[in-house]
Order: sequence, then C-alpha cells, then structure tokens
Amino acid sequence: MKKIGIIANKGKPEARIVARELLYLIEVRGAHVLLDENIASDLGRADLGASIEDIGRETDLVCVLGGDGTLLGIARQLAGRSIPMFGINLGTLGFLSEAEPDHLPHAVDNLLSGKYDIEERAMLEASLVRKGTTLGTYTAMNDIGIAKGSFCRIIQCAVYLDDAYVATFSGDGVIVSTPTGSTAYSLSAGGPIVAPNVDMLLLTPVAPHSLTARPMVLSSDQVIRVEVDAIHQEMGLSIDGQFGYRLEGGDHIYIKKSPFVTPLIRWKKGGFFEAIRTKLQGEWE
Repeated sequence: MKKIGIIANKGKPEARIVARELLYLIEVRGAHVLLDENIASDLGRADLGASIEDIGRETDLVCVLGGDGTLLGIARQLAGRSIPMFGINLGTLGFLSEAEPDHLPHAVDNLLSGKYDIEERAMLEASLVRKGTTLGTYTAMNDIGIAKGSFCRIIQCAVYLDDAYVATFSGDGVIVSTPTGSTAYSLSAGGPIVAPNVDMLLLTPVAPHSLTARPMVLSSDQVIRVEVDAIHQEMGLSIDGQFGYRLEGGDHIYIKKSPFVTPLIRWKKGGFFEAIRTKLQGEWE
C-alpha cells in the first residue's frame, strides 16, 4: 500500500481544513500518511509528523497544498529525489496544480489506484561566480531572474552561449526560464508560452532599451553565461522569484539545464492548454 506525504502552506486559511480531509480520505482507504511536521500537531496527529526531507525520502508521492509558489518551493527542496508531486490548489492561479479542494475524493481514488500520468518538468541550475569564486549554486523550476532594483538606472547583461557572444541587453534585466516558467515572470515580460514538453531554454529581456531586443529560444544542451554590469550596485539574482542574492558589477551567472526534474502527477489530457484558456486568458474563442 502506498505511503503518501502531505505538505501544506500554513499561510493559506483553508490549509488545515483541506489537509485534515485529505488525511482522513487516505487513511480510510487503508494507506499510510506522513504529515509535514509544521502542520501535524495542528491536526492532532503529531505522531505522523516528519520533515520535508524525510517525507521526500520515505513516501511514494507527495500532495502539496497551496499555490504555485508553494509547489515551486517544495520542488526545489526535493530536487533530486524524483518523487511525484500532486498539487492541490489553495491559491489564486494554481497553474501547476492538478486538483481543487472540492475534488479530493476523486483525487485520492486516482492516486491510490495509480490512475495518473507523470509529467517530468525540466529544472534549471544556476551558479553565481564573483572574481573567480563560486558563491552559490541554485536549482529552479520556473526561472532565474537577473534584475535591477526598483528605483535604479538600467543594468547591462552581456549574454554568451557556450562562450559565443550573443548580445548585450540594456534595461531592467533578463530572465532565463524553463518551459514551465514561460507562463510566469517571462510571460509578463513579453515572452512566449511554451508547451512543457519542449526541450529548450528561454531567454527574455526585461524592459529592454532597444526595439530589436526580443525573447530567444535556446538549446537546453548549452550553457548560458550572463555578465552583469551597472554604475550602481542595486542588482539581484532571483530563484523562481522567491529568494535572491545581491549582485555586483562583473558577476558571472552560469545557467544550464539541471540534471534534476520535477515529476508532476497529471490525469487531465490537455490540461496545460486548458489552464492557459481558463486561468491565464479566459476562454479562447
């Protein structure tokens, strides 16, 4: 019998209610559960509490209760575990989720009977190098953003592809995204929507000071290097838009396809395009 992990964003008002119902539905069907230790005591089941790392190591799949940001954060924490993730939307958009709280009984039946597909989503690996020293290496599911501060002048981002010079973008910065991230920050900056099964990297300039600067679709087999420069020091590196690192002029950021993937549980055929129609733009005619 499957062992299922439940991880919930406590910041969502309905998280406890949905987690409690989900726990009941799984246990009444005879399966075992590990609960995120941050919510286990709230449900009166401290005996089932475990760290996210332990949940990733000891369960067959993980239910993530929250919005897209919650799932992105868990995907980064469990990168390399190759554990299937099932998103239950408690947010506003829920583009990465497969179910809403109203459909929990049906969802649990599908999960326990194995009536689902696994959709492997590519991830990014970014390394920040300053004066020849690597300060950190980060994994992202959506995107790596390089941007100026809110009230600062433009920054210059010189982009290289496997050491071949591509272009220098002057403006608010650049975004390197996966196909999954094409519907996030990149989309708001004018980038295209990319189907999740396309093997590529997307480079999108942010507010470029040139009419000829356009998004670029690049090979996932190559390494993108971005050299940043500005007359100020208000620049930052963001990982999935959730946390960042202060950049300095002369920093190099190396971005490539990660060896890790995020396995998402899916059972709706054409769910990606349905989400585009209904959640991003309303119904297309």
